Amino acid sequence: MSSKNTEKIKELEEELKKTKYNKRTQHHIGLVKAKIAQLKQKEETRKSAGKKSEGYSVKKSGDATVIMVGFPSVGKSTLLNALTNAQSKTAAYAFTTLTVIPGLLEYKQAKIQLLDVPGIVSGAADGSGRGREVLSVIWSADLVLIILDINELHHYDVIKKELSDARIRVDQKKPDVRIRKKSKNGIQIASTVRLNIQKETIRAILNQFKIMNAEILIRTPIDEDQLIDVIEGNKKYVPSLIAVNKIDTVSDELLADIKSRFPNAVFISAEKKINLEKLRESIFNQLDFIRIYLKQPGKKPDLDEPMVLFKGNTLTELCLKIHKDFAAKFKFARIWGTSVKYDGQMKTKLEHVLDDKDIVELHMR
Repeated sequence: MSSKNTEKIKELEEELKKTKYNKRTQHHIGLVKAKIAQLKQKEETRKSAGKKSEGYSVKKSGDATVIMVGFPSVGKSTLLNALTNAQSKTAAYAFTTLTVIPGLLEYKQAKIQLLDVPGIVSGAADGSGRGREVLSVIWSADLVLIILDINELHHYDVIKKELSDARIRVDQKKPDVRIRKKSKNGIQIASTVRLNIQKETIRAILNQFKIMNAEILIRTPIDEDQLIDVIEGNKKYVPSLIAVNKIDTVSDELLADIKSRFPNAVFISAEKKINLEKLRESIFNQLDFIRIYLKQPGKKPDLDEPMVLFKGNTLTELCLKIHKDFAAKFKFARIWGTSVKYDGQMKTKLEHVLDDKDIVELHMR
């Protein structure tokens, strides 16, 4: 049975569909979207009231976590078994994966946790099937691997919508926007970039969320949807990779046409083990890893077991990954590699950004 909130959301969404987006209607559309976001928040609070929180408890392990998302019977379990050491129960019918199955993919000295979750279905974010449980796991992900059946490519748009409805922003950067609430003087707007949204619309959306006095600094171009995301502050930003499965079931001509429609996808057959090495490499590259080799004073570096970090990580992240006390006890580091001007350069600041294959000798207090 639909609640008043659900009915109102449907009405407003219909209104959006009928309203053509232009400069004149931007303000109205921004307000409608803000109202929808608020109603969805209320509806989510209503549904979860008194209920036990949904979701799987999955312990993170390895250097990164990749969630495999796809419709039932897309071949996720077969693919997981082919890529890792997992043994997931598979059958030729839907919903054979009843719990989250973890597997470990070891590639180029990195250990990557792959999680096979039950198949996503239309309406997952609203709780259809076991969708809310499935989507809750994605919040721990460093990468979403979207797996499509080559014969069911229309599922891609459904999956993207479900992820968006579940507050997951795939392949988006978190907007660089700071909102500081004040006690008076209304809404003060400053920006370092050209605005794609009118200032009066920004003020109206903030007011809709009961923010009447605030300083807002915008450093990246945003639209009204991204502004609402920033105000709500409950979105997960994560990269994705598409794997199109079962390529052995279509003709070469059709495959060539589909490749032009999904130029960045990896085309595979999990069952026939086609292109799996390319998929492993694509997963590794998409995660933006760097490998750091540790060296003890007076000894050779350990080139067999690197510390695996993410691009942009600093000496801080390296220290914390080794032991929580290392950052506090850090004195200086000597570094060999492309992140320094000369080999063996001493760095005394934890903010130093590391590069792939740097060799680091840590000195503690």
